[in-house]
Amino acid sequence: MNHFRKLTEEIRNCPRTWLVTGCAGFIGSNLLEYLLANDQRVVGLDNFSTGYAANLDDVSEQLSKAQWQQFRLIEGDIRELDTCREAMLGVDHVLHHAALGSVPRSLFDPATTVGTNVGGFLNMLIAARDQDVKSFVYAASCATYDDHHCIPTREDCIGKPLSPHAVTTYANELYAEVFARSYGLRCAGLRYFNVFGKRQDPGGAHAAVIPKWIMAMSEGREVVIKGDGRTSRDFCHVANVVQANILASLIPSPSDSEVYNIAVNDSTNLEQLHGYLKAIMKTYGVDVGKTPRHGAARLGDIRHVRADIGKATQLLDYDPEYRIFAGLEATVPWYLAHMRKIAQQRAASSSDGRHGMTLVPPRASGAGAPM
Repeated sequence: MNHFRKLTEEIRNCPRTWLVTGCAGFIGSNLLEYLLANDQRVVGLDNFSTGYAANLDDVSEQLSKAQWQQFRLIEGDIRELDTCREAMLGVDHVLHHAALGSVPRSLFDPATTVGTNVGGFLNMLIAARDQDVKSFVYAASCATYDDHHCIPTREDCIGKPLSPHAVTTYANELYAEVFARSYGLRCAGLRYFNVFGKRQDPGGAHAAVIPKWIMAMSEGREVVIKGDGRTSRDFCHVANVVQANILASLIPSPSDSEVYNIAVNDSTNLEQLHGYLKAIMKTYGVDVGKTPRHGAARLGDIRHVRADIGKATQLLDYDPEYRIFAGLEATVPWYLAHMRKIAQQRAASSSDGRHGMTLVPPRASGAGAPM
């Protein structure tokens, strides 16, 4: 963590302008909070199709008024090139996290997923090239590996894509490589593995398992474990992802286009995960005595996933601060403190399709557009 701390101190002393796309989403809002808390100027771009204005409200509550005033929000869609060009003006570094990440959604509606993830990504690359930004870091995905079952998974061993979403993640890596080679745009793709943490959406049919289980336990509802509970994943706390984004933006790499696994090189099965959550919830007085029910395994689910993070460790000095239990300890209290807001957010999302957008921005300022 020493290198990351040094970089944090360095950027605080020498502010830059950053563009965070998908700034109202889970990972995007955590990036936004880190940058503003360290006195950076941030432009945020989001169309609120999967992000929540409530996430921006929550970020603002962690900051001083002066820090929040360094944020400018553009409500727009990356599928519009002019919008991407507007957002890119004066930007030094890009953290691109606007995408549709659900595999089931991509199977149900491949056209929208491809249009957003590939067409929008290409627009962002064009705008970044024309603005001559210093770095372009983008969210990639472990979905790129799909049917490749090598454990631990290395960056050079990808498989055949099993969904439209997986195709888009690999296509983006190819486009980034071409833009790096053809135009000198410095790109870094971060292949995330099962990221979790505060502000991750617990609602919907395809919600990630950790927030979904936390909310079910806190509300006294039954937890359903898919399959026999031995399916394992490399769970990565969002603070590790924030660290990786900053390192990839500011540390020179061997080439202008690299991809890195971002995880912790660990393996936790679903039974273990449930036990960890149960133990942590008990420390907050939450009665989770119900025995979880085992449901049918998800069709086509990969049995075990664990990432080799050696490349990121060696080239970026990436050093994940949070392993699974410490990450859960940091995550659970946020959900318990925000249960009422989350319920209201979910209700607003289902009723008006606007993902809980507020009419008045928190700590409104001239630097931010109305939300």
